[in-house]
Amino acid sequence: MDNQEIDILYEDNHIIVVNKKVSDLTQKDQTGDISLIEKIKNYLKIKYNKQGDVFLGLVHRLDRPVSGAVIYAKTSKALSRLNLMLKNKEITKKYWAIVKEPPTENEKLLTHYMVKNIEKNKSYAYNKPGKNTKMAQLQYQLLAESDRYYLLEINLITGRHHQIRSQLSQIGCHIKGDLKYGYPRPNPDKGICLHARYLGFIHPVKKEKVDIIAPVPDDGLWKVFEKIVSEKK
Repeated sequence: MDNQEIDILYEDNHIIVVNKKVSDLTQKDQTGDISLIEKIKNYLKIKYNKQGDVFLGLVHRLDRPVSGAVIYAKTSKALSRLNLMLKNKEITKKYWAIVKEPPTENEKLLTHYMVKNIEKNKSYAYNKPGKNTKMAQLQYQLLAESDRYYLLEINLITGRHHQIRSQLSQIGCHIKGDLKYGYPRPNPDKGICLHARYLGFIHPVKKEKVDIIAPVPDDGLWKVFEKIVSEKK
């Protein structure tokens, strides 16, 4: 397998960052579909002519209908250090979301208290803490608008299950295509308009600053917003 199936954003001896497509699995699940882990392992096996099993550790996940940057560790040392950095909130993660309704404020810190329903694979965000709730926080900013939609940039502070999808739904900003969280229609590709746009961290081994920007999906609306944002700079 060559790397045409994998959009590699960054690679060295310790880590590899890929731009996940909508519908790609970050790791194997009950569907049995080939995951990114398997694709990347095959790519590494061929590229480096590796014998036997290839080590690859998943540092964080993205929901299947979400696109964008995902980090994998190529060594156990990098994996343990990145896991610690994630726990200590030393990895900056910014997302772009296309929503139908604008937020009431252009910029805000959202704090909710979330509960995960395992049977429904859905999380619920509440304004006050309750039984089994976990605090969830994100900072959003309105970046751009088109004639029908709005682009939000989200700085994720905590990493709860379906956090962005649930919190934005709670304030009436349903993500385009996200039927599970209240959007009325699916996208043609069955994905949702949520994209992991940026990752920033100190390299776990080299101790150098790493900044990664994931190009948006090859979709007309995404391209419109990317152009608007680039022209504003």
